[in-house]
Amino acid sequence: MFQDITLEQLRALQDRKQMTIIDVRSPSEYRDSTIMGSLNIPLFDDAERAEVGTLYKQKSVQAAKERGLELVSAKLPAFIRQFAEIPGDKTVFCWRGGMRSRTTATLLSLMDIHVNRLTGGYKAYRKWVVESLESYDFKPHSYVIHGNTGTGKTALLHRLQHSSYPVLDLEGMAGHRGSIFGQVGLQTNNQKTFDSLLLEKLITLEHSPYVLFEAESMRIGKVVLPPFMGRQKETGTQLWIEMPLESRVAQIMEDYRPHEHQEEILTAFRRIKSRIHVPIAAEIDRSLVSGDFENAVRLLLEHYYDPKYDHTSLLYGNSDKVTFKVDHLDEAVTAVTAWLEERHPEASSSSSWKVQV
Repeated sequence: MFQDITLEQLRALQDRKQMTIIDVRSPSEYRDSTIMGSLNIPLFDDAERAEVGTLYKQKSVQAAKERGLELVSAKLPAFIRQFAEIPGDKTVFCWRGGMRSRTTATLLSLMDIHVNRLTGGYKAYRKWVVESLESYDFKPHSYVIHGNTGTGKTALLHRLQHSSYPVLDLEGMAGHRGSIFGQVGLQTNNQKTFDSLLLEKLITLEHSPYVLFEAESMRIGKVVLPPFMGRQKETGTQLWIEMPLESRVAQIMEDYRPHEHQEEILTAFRRIKSRIHVPIAAEIDRSLVSGDFENAVRLLLEHYYDPKYDHTSLLYGNSDKVTFKVDHLDEAVTAVTAWLEERHPEASSSSSWKVQV
């Protein structure tokens, strides 16, 4: 028979040995939010789930069970085979540890495939995430990356993360760059997925002497940061990247690839067009339509983003502020890493704090 385990037990098992977590909910439920790192082997697809749910509400529990049994029976061999092909220990879950995970675990046990079943299902996991973030004690020192639009702040963090420096990529977790053009070319995440990604990453960084992240507003795309991240942004050491205009234009061209996303960019621009001086806005529009993206980016920086950022920067004053004047991203990476190595020589000589990537 299968064994019921709690979320605490599941996480302990994950820490000690290989554990494959399998979400047996429908594909749309899985896409909406799931336990980080889980696979999806749905007991019912979306249409089947809707059909069984309708029977449950409009006819009876028994009618829903009978139809569910018919649907599962028709695809049982393929369903079982997917689990049999996964090596090692396995844990299954559904929305709240109910019928779908119980049915899956029972069927698998009849075929001598042992699995655990998560008590409380995804609902228990979500509750743990929310409560953990509400009471989270952020211990590492914060280094907050600032810089005008186009200074490659996100690219800098990616380069540092690739070298195993402790980084929180908040925009990556949100699937959004945090501006009116932030969704271009990206798949945005909802709040539930963002919260899970954030908490899981924070757990991996809790023994780091410091953490680097970008100075974001409290809202990034569709998601809102927890209050403690706002406090960290305000109290951390502010690292400012200064870079020439033309280098920033080149960085934006690399990051956004406007030739591949012209319509998305035009649509986004027209949401802010009225906020820009009319002749300048008209020229930006013409440049975007004609494909002269470098000129459009340059004008947006000079007449929209830079004035906004200059105003925001006044809120931070000069306390605990370090400025790096560089010509391009490579110089920024070199300057910041050298400064970190000098600031934290004890961390540099030890690999115990470094994050596995």
